Amino acid sequence: MIAIDNILVSDEIVKEQFVCDLGKCKGACCVDGDAGAPLAKAELEKINEVFDVVLPYLNAESKKEIERQGRYVYDREFGWVTPTIKSKVCVYGIKDAAGIVKCGIEQAYLDGKVEWKKPISCHLFPVITKESKRSDNVYVNYEPREDSCKAACSLGKKLKVPVYVFLKEALVRKFGQKFYDALDATAKHLNKPQPPKGA
Repeated sequence: MIAIDNILVSDEIVKEQFVCDLGKCKGACCVDGDAGAPLAKAELEKINEVFDVVLPYLNAESKKEIERQGRYVYDREFGWVTPTIKSKVCVYGIKDAAGIVKCGIEQAYLDGKVEWKKPISCHLFPVITKESKRSDNVYVNYEPREDSCKAACSLGKKLKVPVYVFLKEALVRKFGQKFYDALDATAKHLNKPQPPKGA
């Protein structure tokens, strides 16, 4: 465990390697899960702000489901989350020509139409953050999906990209540049090849 102020980061985030391989997983993290994407309270307002611009990107089924459930829903286990279609795909998910599910909010962002990229929980995946109920600690864990993230773990190893490097933009967005620099320095120290014993 790496402690940076009140943020407790699991060692796997600096030791394991990961690079999303969308051609293989087809955007499975937008499709499978126990609920939709977790949303911070402040993100509910963000969804309201971008909603009218994002709506044209969504398919008819998503629009119908949002009409039925709302733009976000409250889940007893996970708190505020994005709605899903039949407990599967996120309502903000859109399929491209290759059959890959991508984020409609992110597509609007990439097209320069909105300034908010997507929920931070999506941006950080496969890293999951959890706030302690008893203290102000934040736990940061690496939790790739066993099946759907297999290709990403392989690609990460092949390209030698640590999880925290792959997720630099998201980690900086969530915790700030100072936190990322401290994590990077710690990772470089931990990952430094050890001299042979007796050298």
